[in-house]
Amino acid sequence: MIAYTTLGVNDMDRAIRFYDAVFAPLGGKRDATSPTWTGYSRPGDRAKFFLTQPFDKSQATHGNGTMLAFLAEDRAGVDGFHAAALANDGVCEGPPGVREGMNPVFYAAYVRDPDGNKLCAFVRK
Repeated sequence: MIAYTTLGVNDMDRAIRFYDAVFAPLGGKRDATSPTWTGYSRPGDRAKFFLTQPFDKSQATHGNGTMLAFLAEDRAGVDGFHAAALANDGVCEGPPGVREGMNPVFYAAYVRDPDGNKLCAFVRK
């Protein structure tokens, strides 16, 4: 149902370093780059993910209660996503692990990117 998603960023070069690193363990790759927007996708997925500088030239801000979740192939992908985030100016919002009460088993990690956007990588295995 979702065709594409955009997240506002304040420093495109910093954001590219972060997202190149965190998407690699999930199989995502940068496939478009410009001074004001950058796009990512994964083979087989129809939806696209874009970083953008706000059109109105104001500072990009994160939404309280807003989070994007990315599907991993396995737990190693979740672990790699989390480690890459922390190594690239991300902040831990919940380390990799099984989240209780979910069926099937929900293994996830939560981080904030350098602009404060909350992200999750997960697998149901």
